[in-house]
Amino acid sequence: MRHSTGNRGTDQKRPTGRARDRAGDEAFVRALYDKHGMFMARVATGLLCGDTHQAQDMVQETVLRAWRHAGVLDPDAEGVRPWLVTVLRNLVIDGHRARRARPPETDDTTLADLPGPERLERALSKKIVREALADLTLQHREILVHAHFLDHSVERTSQLLGIPRGTVKSRTHLALRALRTALAERGYTHL
Repeated sequence: MRHSTGNRGTDQKRPTGRARDRAGDEAFVRALYDKHGMFMARVATGLLCGDTHQAQDMVQETVLRAWRHAGVLDPDAEGVRPWLVTVLRNLVIDGHRARRARPPETDDTTLADLPGPERLERALSKKIVREALADLTLQHREILVHAHFLDHSVERTSQLLGIPRGTVKSRTHLALRALRTALAERGYTHL
C-alpha cells in the first residue's frame, strides 16, 4: 500500500529494513531536502516563533521519520508535503508538551554563565546611556559622539562637521546638559 504519494515504478521499489541500499537512502533524503527542505524550515520556524535552531532540528527529525517510511513515500509525489507538515507539526507539539510537563533542568553551569556584578553594572549603564542618548536631538548626539566617544578635539570635530569651533563648544555643553537631564530622569546619577 502506498501513502497517497503516487506510484514509483516497480524497478525503484525500496527494500525495507537492513536490505536498504546506502545510495538509495542518500538519494531519498537528498530529494526530500531539495524539494521540501526550505518549505519545512519556513513552517517549522513559524511554528517555533522564529527559533531557527530548533526549527532545523525539527526538520531533521521529520526527514528521519520520512526516511523510515521510504518504502511507501515518494519525495516527488504531491501527497508527501502534507505528510511532512503533519509530522513536523506533531513533533513541535510533542516538544512543547514535553517542556511543559517537566520543569527545566538546571545545573551549576548556568550559575557560571551569569555575569558578575561588575559586568552587570556596566551592561546596565550602557543600556541606560543608550536610552538617554536616544532622547537627545541628532545634533546633540552627533557632537557627543565626536567629542566624547571618538575623543576628537574641538578643531577636528569642527572640521568633520563643518561648523565653527565656538559652535562645537556650545553644542557640546548643551548636549552634555541634555544628557545629564535624560540620565537623571532614569535615576542614573553617576555621570
